Order: sequence, then C-alpha cells, then structure tokens
Amino acid sequence: MGNTITDSLGKFYDTIAAGVGDWGLKLIGALAALIIGFWIIRMIMKAVAKTFETRHIDETLRPFLLTLIGFILKLVLLISIAGIVGIPTASFAALIAGIGIAIGAAFNGSLGHLASGIMLLIFRPFKVGDLIKSNDAFGFVKEISVFVTVIETFQNETVIIPNGAITANKIINLTKVGNLRIDMPFGIQYGTDIEKAKEIVYTVLKSDKNVLSEPAPRVAVNNLGANGVELLAMPYVDCNNYWDVYWDTRQKIVEALGAANYDAPYAQRIVTMKQS
Repeated sequence: MGNTITDSLGKFYDTIAAGVGDWGLKLIGALAALIIGFWIIRMIMKAVAKTFETRHIDETLRPFLLTLIGFILKLVLLISIAGIVGIPTASFAALIAGIGIAIGAAFNGSLGHLASGIMLLIFRPFKVGDLIKSNDAFGFVKEISVFVTVIETFQNETVIIPNGAITANKIINLTKVGNLRIDMPFGIQYGTDIEKAKEIVYTVLKSDKNVLSEPAPRVAVNNLGANGVELLAMPYVDCNNYWDVYWDTRQKIVEALGAANYDAPYAQRIVTMKQS
C-alpha cells in the first residue's frame, strides 16, 4: 500500500517537473524570439526608411507608411511567438481582435483622428513643407502622422494638432499655388502726387531680392480715406521669404516715401464759421 502511494506521488511530481520544464523552455524560447524579432524589425524599419528616402517617396506619406508597416510586423511577430509558446494562433488572433475592439471603444476619439489622418493623406489638402493656417496655428507642416499633424511656427513653436481638429476646421494652404501675395497698405496725404508715390513704391519692390519678378508686383489706389489716399503694395513672394518681405520691405517703403517728402496722412477737420 505504502509503495503504491509513493509510486503515484513520484509519477505525479515527475509529470509536473516535465511540464514545468517544457513550459520553461518554451517561455525562454519565446523571450529569445521576441528580443531577436524586435531587433530584426528595427533593422527592417531602418532599411525601409532608407529606401523611402532614396526612392523619393513623398515625405507626407513616409510617417504613415512606416507606422503601418511597423504595426503589421509586430503583430505578425506576436502571433508567431504565441505559436512557439503553444497558444493556438487562431485563438490568439481572436483574442487580439477582441482586445482591439475593446481598445477602439475606449479610444473612440482617437479612431476619429486616425480616420482624419487617412483623409488628409488621401485628399492631400496640404503636404509636408507647406505653409498653412489651421486652428490658430500658422507655420510650416513638419509631419503628418496617423493621429496628429505637427506644425512649426515662425516663432519656432512646435504645434501638435489632432487630425480630427484639422479636418473639422478651415485649412488655409499658402503654398498650394507656389507663391504668395502680401498686401501692404500705406497712405499719403491728399494733394500729393499719387503717380510719383506709386513709382517710388514700385521701385522699392522691383529692387527687393525677395520679391518675385513673376508674377510682377503692383501698386494701386486701394481706398480714399477720411484723411488721405490709401495705396496698396502687392508683391508676390516665395513662402519661405514671407516675413522678410512683410516686415523689411514695408520698412523700405516707409523710408523711401519719407525721403521723397511724402508725409503720412493725419486727421483733418474743416471748420466753417456761420455768419450771423
């Protein structure tokens, strides 16, 4: 009787030890495969990124494609490791799908940003490098990722905007045409030579290296104000030179008009005396 119990316990412990040993070996193998797999994926992603660069793949698409490829490779790796451990791949895939649905329900807003990101990549209202205005941000697009768009402003601020907010609001693309017109109003007094003032301003625009010769700049009468004539300088510029022309050229116009004795308009009133 005692020998039978001892033999049964011995077999039970041997079975447990064998099971733990097999599971331990599988777990070690899975961890090794995970480490090696992530290293291989990292090497593959570097090679893909380099290929995108040499093949001149659109910079707008690169972050999205790299994110998508990386996600697919990691998903395949996890399913493969599940097979090494002994989990049926079909069951593991169903588990991942269930987790994905649960996460999707929890992050419903994020999925909206994902959909908006895909819309931005398909309809291309702007691309990386474009100068845009959106959601009170004004600057160059540095990245369009799956969920957000990164804009670098002229103040060197990095503005990160969720894609859903961009597609839900107005987008002004200042780069789409290839050049940008800057309207710069300035005034002269009534009674002064308008044509001469226009020639002075036009000369400033033509001599400015940042002002494009085609389309040609123009100077025109914009408004007849209460105190003077408002003229409008309309130079076309490359988007990268936007602020150089907006600030510096405006100053040159003021200085040139001042040197030609054109004074700025000032408030005037005509008083009539009623005779009794």
